[in-house]
Amino acid sequence: MIICCGEALIDMVRLQVPGSGDAFLPLPGGSPSNTAVAIARLGVDVKFLGRFSTDFFGEILVKRLRDNRVGEDLIIRSGQNSALAFVKLEKGKGPQYIFYTEGTADRSLSLEDLPQKLPSDTRCILFGSIAMTMEPLASAIEALILREGTRKNADQMDKAPVISFDPNIRPFMIKDRDVYLRRVEKWIAASTITKISSEDFEYIYPKLDPEKALQKILAMGPRLAICTLGPKGALALVRRNDGSVTKVSAPVVDLPVTDTIGAGDTFHGAFLSWLEIKGMMSRSALANLSETDLYEALFFANKAASIVCSRRGADPPTLKEVENLKIPAAKAQAKKQTAKAIEAKPKETGKASPKTAKKAPAPTANTHGKTGKKS
Repeated sequence: MIICCGEALIDMVRLQVPGSGDAFLPLPGGSPSNTAVAIARLGVDVKFLGRFSTDFFGEILVKRLRDNRVGEDLIIRSGQNSALAFVKLEKGKGPQYIFYTEGTADRSLSLEDLPQKLPSDTRCILFGSIAMTMEPLASAIEALILREGTRKNADQMDKAPVISFDPNIRPFMIKDRDVYLRRVEKWIAASTITKISSEDFEYIYPKLDPEKALQKILAMGPRLAICTLGPKGALALVRRNDGSVTKVSAPVVDLPVTDTIGAGDTFHGAFLSWLEIKGMMSRSALANLSETDLYEALFFANKAASIVCSRRGADPPTLKEVENLKIPAAKAQAKKQTAKAIEAKPKETGKASPKTAKKAPAPTANTHGKTGKKS
């Protein structure tokens, strides 16, 4: 079972009403909430940990989770208002946001609100996004992941759940970049998986290319570091127990893009869901992921993200929809030939750079990049 913690808010999406001009349509959103829905739709058990308003927007947010079978027993209700995010969509550009979060229910989650013990079947905790820029919410989540992430010792590494972090950076929510970066690196060090976009890297490590930035992240402690690269798909580095590092990349799928709201959230949720479905959601299993398994997990997540980009808003696909999405035969054949060529290549010795497991054919859909900033 996976627990998603953080913000849940209402996306007020700008649209044109014929004869009336601009209007805003209220839609349930928030990165961790979107990810929880994505996980649930893929058939994986998931709960949300957070604080929700009792106002009518709060009812919309809870109803969305309930309708998608996201567990509610770790949710606290309060009389504070719901957070709002006004969203402007323009063709060829990523979503633009204005957040109204002061004194809202979700950001008011405190240390006292945390459960003393999580459900015994908790195998993963997901956190990140703008929740980590708001207090007391950020400190409460930090305390939770530090507490849960240290429930292990050298010979019992799977006593602790997998901790998965997506910073999902919104620069306008950050008052002091240097202070924020120090905290981000603390959260990276506490995580098992760090999933980050190339746009996030431009903010925190602007002088490093994505692969060098991923190497920097791995050196802080995570087992697995993933970067979503827009039309170039996704790149991952996994650190083995012997210290060696394996590099794997996977393509996106060419689908018409309607908008990119929720693309990164869906990718994150789908990647974790694949691990859970395949029985690989543990710290020891991540250390032993084969190159093929990691490729399949990345490609599964890319397919889910490509589907959500073909729809309006954060509307993640079901497991059946992802499994039924087939890449064109020519691309499938190219993928197989690439895989065979790489597998046949003799292994190099010595401390060379991370080996590449599989390279993606040239993709065209943009699910994660500058015109695909996730919700």
